[in-house]
Amino acid sequence: MTTHRIPILTTFEAPPGMVIAQIMGPCWGITVRSRSVVGTACAGCQQVFGGEISALTTLATDSRNEAMSRLEAHALAQGANCVLGMRFDSSELMQNTNEIVAYGTAVRLAQAHG
Repeated sequence: MTTHRIPILTTFEAPPGMVIAQIMGPCWGITVRSRSVVGTACAGCQQVFGGEISALTTLATDSRNEAMSRLEAHALAQGANCVLGMRFDSSELMQNTNEIVAYGTAVRLAQAHG
């Protein structure tokens, strides 16, 4: 499990007891991954027997974790202490090559008063 230095939330609400003090702007993290020939062959073998294709699950998990780490770095570089509305998107750029994007809104949170 990846640990983050700032909260990365899928909601657009500030966490309880906090308010949005400043919106820094959009932030994102991108990675482009390709499946190796060996990974593709192993995935093909697993397809024959059915069930989860563990090699591709691992690739997808690692790719999303890398995109989220880059998202966090981009938000921190903007002076944010939280990311709201985080989402993932992916697309195939070319055969066996996928782009994974984690994106959201970089914000600066402050304690709510009263």
